[in-house]
Amino acid sequence: MDHHPSDVIVAASDFPIVAMIGGGQLSRMTAQAAIGLGVGFRVLAATASESAAQVSRDVRLGSHDDPVALADLAVGAHVVTFDHEHVPQSVLAELVAGGAVVRPDPSALIYAQDKALMRARLSEAGIACPRWAIAATPDDVDSFAGGQWPVILKTSKGGYDGRGVWVIDSCDQATEVMSGQLSDGAVWLVEEKVAFVQELAAQVARSPSGQAVAYPVVRTVQTDGICTEVVAPAPGLSDEQATAAQEIALRIAGLLGVTGMLAVELFDTGDQILVNELAMRPHNSGHWSIDGAVTSQFENHLRAVLDLPLGSPRLRSRYAVMVNVIGGDVPDLYPAYKHLMARDPQLRVHVYGKAVRPGRKVGHVTVTGDDLADLLARAHHAADYLTGVIDE
Repeated sequence: MDHHPSDVIVAASDFPIVAMIGGGQLSRMTAQAAIGLGVGFRVLAATASESAAQVSRDVRLGSHDDPVALADLAVGAHVVTFDHEHVPQSVLAELVAGGAVVRPDPSALIYAQDKALMRARLSEAGIACPRWAIAATPDDVDSFAGGQWPVILKTSKGGYDGRGVWVIDSCDQATEVMSGQLSDGAVWLVEEKVAFVQELAAQVARSPSGQAVAYPVVRTVQTDGICTEVVAPAPGLSDEQATAAQEIALRIAGLLGVTGMLAVELFDTGDQILVNELAMRPHNSGHWSIDGAVTSQFENHLRAVLDLPLGSPRLRSRYAVMVNVIGGDVPDLYPAYKHLMARDPQLRVHVYGKAVRPGRKVGHVTVTGDDLADLLARAHHAADYLTGVIDE
């Protein structure tokens, strides 16, 4: 197993070490929060060039589905956590059996891994979701639609950033999609296509002791299945609606026994709020919190999995706007810095150290203040300039 020598000091002797499975940008930003807290941080990355591996001193190289790699990661760590949900339950069971403390617990994480199990559990608890059903055949999809097309067809496992999700307009299209191979243990899930006013996300942090804090509910904008814009707090959302969304997220965290960050993606239909997806880790909808909240989602994830008292999720200003930098035709982001920093000294630029590819999240920008229209314009200008959409 490739890793730093065991005599490398990664934390003061009386401070715990958190080990995170996954070397992406979420792990990279968690590493930054760990520095401030003084806790040790260890990452399991697939390659030394991954986002988190570039900045972490204690890096183990291996696959997230390799029991040997995970066992090595856990040695000497106080707790093991995640920057993605793709670790097989069988591998997690072996890790726990070996004595590792895993947070969130696999018994909770499974509901973020399997959308069919999540829908069933939430529906059983009376938490409002889109109308849904398991579909074994295209005829099942046709029957569910009842002539009311389009519908949404999903794989119950493995999808993210729009992958594994299709908008289906006919039984023939369902037949085409369902001819593809499902991942092991996955089923087809068909749901109504919700006519929403806006998409929301409600994030909470919850500790093993049961303490929980709720972040301001945010508005998210998705483009081709990828989150491209987040506004905190969600504009136009009444206090009653915002509280209801926070209560849904807190209830789900308690119901499923989540520890760490939980992001609940929601549809606001104008009449009700419906649960769309769950993520049990730091989430794209919370990146604004690095610059815009008293305590970032990354710090509160660490506090939660270590069972430390949680930090305040309050906004530091009236609004925070985050826009993702999505890879385009410009391979090098750094030359844009001088222009952006001179034009907008209050802009915060976060780059993930990833090679630029079209459609890939390679960074984000954040601005905070009182004038929402101005913040949106500034954030989108910066993201567009970084990716070459504009050149002035």
